Amino acid sequence: MKIDERHLIQLAAVVKTGGVTEGAALLGLAQPAVSRTLSLLEKRVGEPLFVKGRRPLQPTPLGLSLAEHGFAMLAASRKASDLVESFRVGKSGVVRIGGTPFFMDALIARLCAEFQASHPDVRIDQSYGYFPDLRAALKADQIDLAICPIDILDEGSGLEFQQILPGRNVVACRVTHPLLLKRRPQPSHLLDYPWVAPPPGSPLLADLRALLLSFGATEIKIRYSGGSLMSVINYLKSADALTVMPHSVVFAQRKEKTITALPVTIPHPERALAILKRVDAPRAPAVDQFADFVRLGFQELRHLIKRHEESVIWGL
Repeated sequence: MKIDERHLIQLAAVVKTGGVTEGAALLGLAQPAVSRTLSLLEKRVGEPLFVKGRRPLQPTPLGLSLAEHGFAMLAASRKASDLVESFRVGKSGVVRIGGTPFFMDALIARLCAEFQASHPDVRIDQSYGYFPDLRAALKADQIDLAICPIDILDEGSGLEFQQILPGRNVVACRVTHPLLLKRRPQPSHLLDYPWVAPPPGSPLLADLRALLLSFGATEIKIRYSGGSLMSVINYLKSADALTVMPHSVVFAQRKEKTITALPVTIPHPERALAILKRVDAPRAPAVDQFADFVRLGFQELRHLIKRHEESVIWGL
């Protein structure tokens, strides 16, 4: 015998509320329609579902057993409705983000945790990569957002970007580095020390080479290379080596008091940190909510970094 699931749900609503009118109101249905459903269901099973003459309605043992199945369906229906509504407002779903390692570790990971404090049902899947790999991942629908430094997008790339932070590099070192004792270190002074190379494929590696060449270096003394952000920081705080880092990454470490920036002006890279996504990407409210959260976070961060640059690093 096949029983219509909708009939069980209506039976459950009536049992739960104790009346046909109340059960119909719970489901948003008309009372006569629910009465007809109960009559059809009684005819279908060939047994009464409610004890006659009882108010509020009292289910028979069979009616209660059938209603238990309806309760499960009603709960599942409510959960499904809540899930749809939660998805529509960006309170649930999955956000797949990819980004360059230093920025993701120093800045984005913290924002992910802060976002999930108000969006606990949104899962964030994070991956690493540099612009060519991230662009390919976006086009292959492997990630929803890329957060990385970019120069300029080709026309017709199929991607859109929103700048969240202008490019700004600094020379990073440990907080007790000998060069910090000099009032105004000169570029030539920096060539007396070994360097830590950013990861292969990183735009920072090209920036480091260009920087040292502009200082007049004939060869580059690389003492350590290929490390993660944490390994580079741990190396720097135990050695007199130098490296090139985005100012925002050094700023994010300020409370740890392990690394800082030398008061040496170096050229700005012709790029900016940006959020990238596909122009034709299907709407995903949780992704939009996360992107907005990151943008707002960087608006505040941008002002703090500028203030830090003027008052701490350059002593203005």
